[in-house]
Amino acid sequence: MEIVVVGRHVEVPDRFRRHVEDKLSKVTQLAPRAQRVDVELTHERNPRQSDVSERVELTVKGKGPVIRAEARADDAYAALDVATSKLMERLRRARDRRKDHHKGLSSVKSEAPPVLAEDVLPEPAPAVDDAQRDSAATPAPGEAVESWWGDSPVVIREKLHQAHPMTLDDALYEMEMVGHDFFLFIDAETALPSVAYRRRGWSYGVIRLDAPVAAPVDAL
Repeated sequence: MEIVVVGRHVEVPDRFRRHVEDKLSKVTQLAPRAQRVDVELTHERNPRQSDVSERVELTVKGKGPVIRAEARADDAYAALDVATSKLMERLRRARDRRKDHHKGLSSVKSEAPPVLAEDVLPEPAPAVDDAQRDSAATPAPGEAVESWWGDSPVVIREKLHQAHPMTLDDALYEMEMVGHDFFLFIDAETALPSVAYRRRGWSYGVIRLDAPVAAPVDAL
């Protein structure tokens, strides 16, 4: 399994890279199909956020759903510890879900399981350096582009993902696996662009656009 460590606005020390490899050595025990783990270390320059100035984002990619976790702290090692704990818990849940699914295939059930068979989540965009960011105008699939909003200091990060139609159950599961509070997807039953989002506790909401997705038409 390949481990790729990158830094945004920060140099990644060799000692930290070695520590990352030690912390993530058990990933393959829970996710034997994992092929790569992307580790992104980001330093927040705003002094008002010094207590959460270091952010670590972990993304596991392989033959299965993309699983992600992140954490913030005043120290990169502390952020890595918290992010790794979250990641391992999500990997365990994904492993247990696979086991439940395989058991379900061997017997006929009267009711559908809470979640359906896993779909592959479109991979998050890899980190890009400042030169790539400045030269790119529109993101290609699987890339991220950052730009400034006019003359303001507001930075817009834009990503483009390939959409795979899925059910609401699949979308909620994928949202939990990547640790987001919302998830944008194409509903497999209605073909409508939809957003699932977290409310209070275990309550969720769904917003759909009344505009079915149409296949692109080639220009004549």
